[in-house]
Amino acid sequence: MTASLRRELPVPDGLEGQRVDQALSRLFGLSRGAAADLADSGRVLVDGRARSKGDRLTAGSWLEVELPPPPGEPAPPQPVEGMAVVHDDDDVLVVDKPVGVAAHGSPGWDGPTVVGGLAAAGYRISTSGAEERRGVVHRLDAATTGLMVVAKSERAYTVLKQAFKERTVDKGYHALVQGHPDPSRGTIDAPIDRHPKHDWRFAVVSTGRPSVTHYDTLEAFPAASLVDVKLETGRTHQIRVHFSALRHPLVGDMAYGADPVLAARLGVSRQWLHAVRLGFAHPADGRWVEFTSSYPDDIAGALRRLRDEA
Repeated sequence: MTASLRRELPVPDGLEGQRVDQALSRLFGLSRGAAADLADSGRVLVDGRARSKGDRLTAGSWLEVELPPPPGEPAPPQPVEGMAVVHDDDDVLVVDKPVGVAAHGSPGWDGPTVVGGLAAAGYRISTSGAEERRGVVHRLDAATTGLMVVAKSERAYTVLKQAFKERTVDKGYHALVQGHPDPSRGTIDAPIDRHPKHDWRFAVVSTGRPSVTHYDTLEAFPAASLVDVKLETGRTHQIRVHFSALRHPLVGDMAYGADPVLAARLGVSRQWLHAVRLGFAHPADGRWVEFTSSYPDDIAGALRRLRDEA
Protein backbone atom coordinates (compact mmCIF):
# COMPACT_ATOMS: atom_id res chain seq x y z
CA MET A 1 0.00 0.00 0.00
CA THR A 2 1.34 3.46 -0.89
CA ALA A 3 2.21 5.59 2.12
CA SER A 4 0.16 8.67 2.88
CA LEU A 5 1.72 12.11 2.37
CA ARG A 6 2.16 14.64 5.18
CA ARG A 7 2.09 18.36 4.42
CA GLU A 8 2.87 21.16 6.89
CA LEU A 9 2.53 24.87 6.18
CA PRO A 10 1.21 28.13 7.63
CA VAL A 11 -2.36 28.95 6.69
CA PRO A 12 -2.09 31.47 3.80
CA ASP A 13 -3.61 34.91 4.25
CA GLY A 14 -6.08 34.17 1.45
CA LEU A 15 -7.66 31.37 3.49
CA GLU A 16 -8.39 33.50 6.55
CA GLY A 17 -11.83 32.59 7.92
CA GLN A 18 -12.44 29.72 5.51
CA ARG A 19 -13.79 26.34 6.61
CA VAL A 20 -11.26 23.54 6.90
CA ASP A 21 -12.84 21.49 4.10
CA GLN A 22 -12.96 24.51 1.78
CA ALA A 23 -9.34 25.39 2.49
CA LEU A 24 -8.06 21.84 1.93
CA SER A 25 -9.98 21.65 -1.32
CA ARG A 26 -8.30 24.82 -2.57
CA LEU A 27 -4.83 23.98 -1.29
CA PHE A 28 -4.57 20.39 -2.42
CA GLY A 29 -7.14 19.98 -5.19
CA LEU A 30 -9.33 17.60 -3.17
CA SER A 31 -13.08 17.28 -3.48
CA ARG A 32 -14.97 18.85 -0.58
CA GLY A 33 -16.10 15.37 0.45
CA ALA A 34 -12.55 14.00 0.55
CA ALA A 35 -11.38 17.05 2.51
CA ALA A 36 -14.22 16.61 5.01
CA ASP A 37 -13.32 12.93 5.45
CA LEU A 38 -9.71 13.87 6.23
CA ALA A 39 -10.91 16.17 8.99
CA ASP A 40 -13.47 13.67 10.29
CA SER A 41 -10.73 11.02 10.59
CA GLY A 42 -8.42 13.24 12.66
CA ARG A 43 -5.88 13.86 9.88
CA VAL A 44 -6.03 17.66 9.97
CA LEU A 45 -4.22 19.52 12.76
CA VAL A 46 -4.13 23.27 13.28
CA ASP A 47 -1.55 24.43 15.83
CA GLY A 48 -1.28 20.83 16.97
CA ARG A 49 -4.98 20.22 17.58
CA ALA A 50 -7.35 18.13 15.45
CA ARG A 51 -9.97 20.24 13.70
CA SER A 52 -13.36 19.37 12.25
CA LYS A 53 -14.40 20.14 8.69
CA GLY A 54 -16.51 23.17 9.69
CA ASP A 55 -13.88 24.91 11.84
CA ARG A 56 -12.68 28.28 10.56
CA LEU A 57 -8.99 28.89 9.88
CA THR A 58 -6.84 31.79 11.03
CA ALA A 59 -4.08 33.05 8.75
CA GLY A 60 -0.62 32.14 10.04
CA SER A 61 -1.78 29.12 12.07
CA TRP A 62 0.30 26.00 11.51
CA LEU A 63 -1.57 23.49 9.35
CA GLU A 64 -0.63 19.80 9.28
CA VAL A 65 -2.47 17.48 6.90
CA GLU A 66 -2.02 13.77 6.26
CA LEU A 67 -3.04 13.43 2.63
CA PRO A 68 -4.11 10.18 1.00
CA PRO A 69 -1.60 8.62 -1.41
CA PRO A 70 -1.85 9.59 -5.07
CA PRO A 71 -4.48 7.50 -6.80
CA GLY A 72 -3.31 4.59 -8.89
CA GLU A 73 -5.49 2.42 -11.03
CA PRO A 74 -8.91 2.30 -9.36
CA ALA A 75 -9.62 -1.04 -7.78
CA PRO A 76 -12.63 -2.84 -9.24
CA PRO A 77 -15.69 -2.73 -6.96
CA GLN A 78 -15.89 -5.72 -4.68
CA PRO A 79 -19.05 -7.61 -3.65
CA VAL A 80 -20.00 -7.25 0.02
CA GLU A 81 -20.83 -10.52 1.70
CA GLY A 82 -23.97 -10.37 3.80
CA MET A 83 -25.28 -7.02 2.52
CA ALA A 84 -28.95 -7.36 1.58
CA VAL A 85 -30.98 -5.03 -0.63
CA VAL A 86 -34.36 -4.83 1.09
CA HIS A 87 -35.95 -2.34 -1.33
CA ASP A 88 -35.16 -1.29 -4.89
CA ASP A 89 -37.08 1.06 -7.19
CA ASP A 90 -36.25 3.73 -9.76
CA ASP A 91 -35.30 6.29 -7.11
CA VAL A 92 -33.93 4.59 -4.00
CA LEU A 93 -32.20 1.52 -2.67
CA VAL A 94 -32.54 0.48 0.97
CA VAL A 95 -29.78 -1.83 2.14
CA ASP A 96 -29.22 -3.81 5.33
CA LYS A 97 -25.54 -3.19 6.07
CA PRO A 98 -23.45 -5.85 7.80
CA VAL A 99 -20.69 -5.17 10.32
CA GLY A 100 -17.28 -4.15 9.01
CA VAL A 101 -18.59 -2.25 6.00
CA ALA A 102 -18.23 1.52 5.57
CA ALA A 103 -20.83 3.58 3.76
CA HIS A 104 -18.24 4.76 1.21
CA GLY A 105 -14.51 5.03 0.73
CA SER A 106 -12.52 7.53 2.78
CA PRO A 107 -8.87 8.25 3.63
CA GLY A 108 -7.49 5.46 5.79
CA TRP A 109 -10.27 2.97 4.96
CA ASP A 110 -9.43 0.14 2.56
CA GLY A 111 -12.19 -2.25 3.58
CA PRO A 112 -15.52 -3.02 1.89
CA THR A 113 -18.07 -0.25 1.28
CA VAL A 114 -21.78 -0.03 0.58
CA VAL A 115 -21.10 1.99 -2.58
CA GLY A 116 -18.56 -0.54 -3.84
CA GLY A 117 -20.80 -3.49 -3.01
CA LEU A 118 -23.73 -1.99 -4.90
CA ALA A 119 -21.54 -1.25 -7.92
CA ALA A 120 -20.20 -4.80 -7.90
CA ALA A 121 -23.78 -6.10 -7.83
CA GLY A 122 -24.65 -4.02 -10.89
CA TYR A 123 -26.75 -1.30 -9.26
CA ARG A 124 -26.67 2.20 -10.72
CA ILE A 125 -26.79 4.96 -8.12
CA SER A 126 -26.99 8.74 -8.29
CA THR A 127 -23.96 10.65 -9.53
CA SER A 128 -24.74 13.56 -7.19
CA GLY A 129 -22.41 14.28 -4.31
CA ALA A 130 -18.63 14.03 -3.99
CA GLU A 131 -17.09 11.35 -6.19
CA GLU A 132 -16.26 8.93 -3.39
CA ARG A 133 -19.71 9.14 -1.79
CA ARG A 134 -22.06 9.50 -4.75
CA GLY A 135 -25.63 8.61 -3.90
CA VAL A 136 -24.95 8.40 -0.16
CA VAL A 137 -27.31 10.66 1.81
CA HIS A 138 -26.46 9.40 5.32
CA ARG A 139 -23.94 7.07 6.90
CA LEU A 140 -23.54 4.36 9.50
CA ASP A 141 -20.27 3.59 11.27
CA ALA A 142 -18.47 0.57 9.84
CA ALA A 143 -19.13 -1.31 13.09
CA THR A 144 -22.82 -0.35 13.19
CA THR A 145 -25.25 -2.61 11.35
CA GLY A 146 -28.66 -2.01 9.84
CA LEU A 147 -30.60 0.09 7.39
CA MET A 148 -29.30 2.73 4.99
CA VAL A 149 -31.02 4.43 2.06
CA VAL A 150 -29.00 5.23 -1.06
CA ALA A 151 -30.26 7.51 -3.83
CA LYS A 152 -30.49 6.12 -7.36
CA SER A 153 -31.91 9.16 -9.17
CA GLU A 154 -30.57 12.71 -9.01
CA ARG A 155 -33.95 13.97 -7.78
CA ALA A 156 -33.98 11.39 -5.00
CA TYR A 157 -30.53 12.53 -3.86
CA THR A 158 -31.64 16.16 -3.61
CA VAL A 159 -34.94 15.36 -1.87
CA LEU A 160 -33.42 12.92 0.62
CA LYS A 161 -30.51 15.21 1.51
CA GLN A 162 -33.04 17.93 2.29
CA ALA A 163 -35.16 15.52 4.33
CA PHE A 164 -32.18 14.55 6.48
CA LYS A 165 -31.24 18.20 6.87
CA GLU A 166 -34.78 19.10 7.95
CA ARG A 167 -34.95 16.07 10.31
CA THR A 168 -38.06 14.60 8.73
CA VAL A 169 -36.51 11.12 8.40
CA ASP A 170 -37.29 8.56 11.12
CA LYS A 171 -33.98 6.97 12.12
CA GLY A 172 -34.62 4.27 14.70
CA TYR A 173 -31.93 2.26 16.46
CA HIS A 174 -31.72 -0.38 19.15
CA ALA A 175 -28.75 -0.19 21.50
CA LEU A 176 -27.66 -2.30 24.44
CA VAL A 177 -26.28 0.04 27.07
CA GLN A 178 -24.55 -0.74 30.33
CA GLY A 179 -26.57 -0.28 33.47
CA HIS A 180 -29.99 1.36 33.67
CA PRO A 181 -30.56 4.89 32.32
CA ASP A 182 -32.51 7.06 34.75
CA PRO A 183 -35.10 8.08 33.75
CA SER A 184 -35.88 4.99 31.70
CA ARG A 185 -37.32 7.21 28.95
CA GLY A 186 -35.88 10.58 28.08
CA THR A 187 -34.05 12.96 25.78
CA ILE A 188 -30.34 13.69 25.67
CA ASP A 189 -29.79 17.23 24.41
CA ALA A 190 -26.04 17.86 24.48
CA PRO A 191 -23.73 19.40 21.85
CA ILE A 192 -21.09 17.19 20.23
CA ASP A 193 -17.74 17.99 18.70
CA ARG A 194 -14.38 16.34 18.25
CA HIS A 195 -12.83 15.20 21.54
CA PRO A 196 -10.44 17.91 22.80
CA LYS A 197 -7.70 15.39 23.69
CA HIS A 198 -8.24 12.20 21.69
CA ASP A 199 -8.11 11.95 17.90
CA TRP A 200 -10.77 9.80 16.21
CA ARG A 201 -13.21 10.29 19.08
CA PHE A 202 -16.00 12.74 19.76
CA ALA A 203 -17.40 14.13 22.99
CA VAL A 204 -20.04 16.33 24.55
CA VAL A 205 -18.46 19.78 24.26
CA SER A 206 -20.12 23.06 25.22
CA THR A 207 -19.09 24.64 21.91
CA GLY A 208 -20.16 21.64 19.81
CA ARG A 209 -22.99 21.25 17.33
CA PRO A 210 -26.53 20.81 18.69
CA SER A 211 -27.30 17.10 19.09
CA VAL A 212 -30.55 15.51 20.28
CA THR A 213 -31.19 11.82 21.05
CA HIS A 214 -34.49 10.37 22.32
CA TYR A 215 -34.51 6.97 24.03
CA ASP A 216 -36.94 4.53 25.64
CA THR A 217 -35.97 1.44 27.64
CA LEU A 218 -37.42 -1.74 26.12
CA GLU A 219 -35.91 -4.36 28.47
CA ALA A 220 -33.81 -4.14 31.61
CA PHE A 221 -31.33 -6.80 32.74
CA PRO A 222 -29.07 -6.87 35.81
CA ALA A 223 -26.07 -5.49 33.91
CA ALA A 224 -27.55 -3.73 30.89
CA SER A 225 -30.63 -2.25 29.23
CA LEU A 226 -31.98 -2.60 25.70
CA VAL A 227 -33.09 0.84 24.52
CA ASP A 228 -34.94 2.13 21.48
CA VAL A 229 -33.24 5.26 20.17
CA LYS A 230 -34.56 7.93 17.82
CA LEU A 231 -32.23 10.58 16.46
CA GLU A 232 -33.22 14.15 15.73
CA THR A 233 -29.72 15.02 14.57
CA GLY A 234 -27.10 12.86 12.93
CA ARG A 235 -23.71 13.73 14.40
CA THR A 236 -20.75 11.41 14.07
CA HIS A 237 -20.89 8.74 16.83
CA GLN A 238 -23.91 10.56 18.33
CA ILE A 239 -25.55 7.61 20.10
CA ARG A 240 -22.21 6.31 21.36
CA VAL A 241 -21.14 9.72 22.66
CA HIS A 242 -24.46 10.58 24.32
CA PHE A 243 -24.80 7.34 26.25
CA SER A 244 -21.14 7.44 27.24
CA ALA A 245 -21.74 10.95 28.61
CA LEU A 246 -24.61 9.52 30.71
CA ARG A 247 -22.14 6.89 32.02
CA HIS A 248 -24.11 4.17 30.25
CA PRO A 249 -21.82 3.35 27.30
CA LEU A 250 -22.92 0.89 24.66
CA VAL A 251 -21.96 -2.68 25.48
CA GLY A 252 -18.79 -3.54 23.57
CA ASP A 253 -17.91 0.09 22.77
CA MET A 254 -14.46 0.19 24.38
CA ALA A 255 -13.58 3.46 22.62
CA TYR A 256 -16.26 5.18 24.71
CA GLY A 257 -15.73 3.51 28.07
CA ALA A 258 -17.49 0.13 27.86
CA ASP A 259 -16.55 -2.67 30.27
CA PRO A 260 -14.40 -5.22 28.39
CA VAL A 261 -15.27 -7.94 30.90
CA LEU A 262 -19.01 -7.61 30.20
CA ALA A 263 -18.40 -7.49 26.45
CA ALA A 264 -16.29 -10.67 26.60
CA ARG A 265 -18.90 -12.46 28.72
CA LEU A 266 -21.60 -11.63 26.16
CA GLY A 267 -19.39 -12.36 23.15
CA VAL A 268 -19.60 -8.82 21.79
CA SER A 269 -16.62 -7.55 19.77
CA ARG A 270 -18.06 -4.19 18.63
CA GLN A 271 -20.57 -1.64 19.88
CA TRP A 272 -24.03 -3.18 20.33
CA LEU A 273 -25.90 -0.85 17.99
CA HIS A 274 -28.28 -1.65 15.14
CA ALA A 275 -30.23 0.63 12.79
CA VAL A 276 -33.49 -1.25 13.18
CA ARG A 277 -35.93 1.16 11.54
CA LEU A 278 -35.81 3.69 8.71
CA GLY A 279 -38.78 5.74 7.49
CA PHE A 280 -38.99 8.62 5.05
CA ALA A 281 -41.26 10.33 2.53
CA HIS A 282 -40.54 8.66 -0.80
CA PRO A 283 -38.87 11.23 -3.09
CA ALA A 284 -41.01 10.23 -6.07
CA ASP A 285 -44.48 10.94 -4.64
CA GLY A 286 -44.13 11.83 -0.95
CA ARG A 287 -45.77 8.65 0.37
CA TRP A 288 -44.36 7.48 3.71
CA VAL A 289 -42.32 4.28 3.49
CA GLU A 290 -40.79 2.43 6.41
CA PHE A 291 -38.41 -0.51 6.66
CA THR A 292 -37.25 -2.67 9.56
CA SER A 293 -34.25 -4.92 10.11
CA SER A 294 -33.63 -7.92 12.36
CA TYR A 295 -30.56 -8.14 14.59
CA PRO A 296 -27.52 -9.83 13.06
CA ASP A 297 -26.22 -12.98 14.75
CA ASP A 298 -23.47 -11.44 16.88
CA ILE A 299 -25.62 -8.96 18.79
CA ALA A 300 -28.67 -11.23 18.80
CA GLY A 301 -26.55 -13.85 20.56
CA ALA A 302 -25.50 -11.37 23.23
CA LEU A 303 -29.12 -10.46 23.89
CA ARG A 304 -30.06 -14.13 24.20
CA ARG A 305 -27.34 -14.60 26.81
CA LEU A 306 -28.72 -11.72 28.87
CA ARG A 307 -32.24 -13.06 28.65
CA ASP A 308 -31.09 -16.54 29.66
CA GLU A 309 -29.35 -15.07 32.73
CA ALA A 310 -32.34 -12.99 33.81
